[in-house]
Amino acid sequence: MRSKIVAGNWKMNKNLVEAKALASEIVNIARDELKDDVKLVVCPPFISLSAVSSILGDTQNVFLGAQNCNDNKAGAYTGEISVDMLTSVCASFVIIGHSERREYFGETDDFLAKKVDTVLAASITPIFCCGEPLEIREAETQYKYVTDQITASLFHLNEEQIKKIVIAYEPIWAIGTGKTASAEQAQQMHAEIRKHLASKYGESVASEISILYGGSCKASNAKEIFSGEDVDGGLIGGASLVAREFVDIAKSF
Repeated sequence: MRSKIVAGNWKMNKNLVEAKALASEIVNIARDELKDDVKLVVCPPFISLSAVSSILGDTQNVFLGAQNCNDNKAGAYTGEISVDMLTSVCASFVIIGHSERREYFGETDDFLAKKVDTVLAASITPIFCCGEPLEIREAETQYKYVTDQITASLFHLNEEQIKKIVIAYEPIWAIGTGKTASAEQAQQMHAEIRKHLASKYGESVASEISILYGGSCKASNAKEIFSGEDVDGGLIGGASLVAREFVDIAKSF
């Protein structure tokens, strides 16, 4: 059975004091209210990873994630963070290829393939992001665009490796544009992604891979979005900065 996952990407928000307070609030609510079959992933900025890790402790279904990492294990890469550093703070997940990393920092499909390899070698779960901008959606070539991203960055993996990947679909065209992606549109893309995975690895393997929705997901629309047969959770942005909202999204399954 595929894992149900709700991951919170805090992006460049919350200083250390604020991050510790938010993590504590999330843990306290999750311990009391969250079902055991749902995984919460908290992805704070790098400076807060160690402190948040200590707060999460051994909480059964709340895990630490990072927002990015370098594709090299170590070396002269000023300002970068290695997978060994993430392992040292007990990070279980790391976001790879977020649309903001692709757009602002020029991360390419080939480069992300190297990051995926580095992360898997460290036994950390990559949350691999893919998604199309507005011009691609309007041209109605979104399925090819997204599946091409997956082919370029993930299809070099073998069956055992691909089963360790979590995929997050980001409808970039519906984030901060005033346009809204419907639950039906989310399910359609998720189904297409799973179909594409099956074309390479078979339906049995494809059915084991969790695919998250990375659009504007809130507690008010999460239940509808998560009802999609191929939607296994969400990669949450702004709503993950409010503990009550974040846990309520996870309770929407």
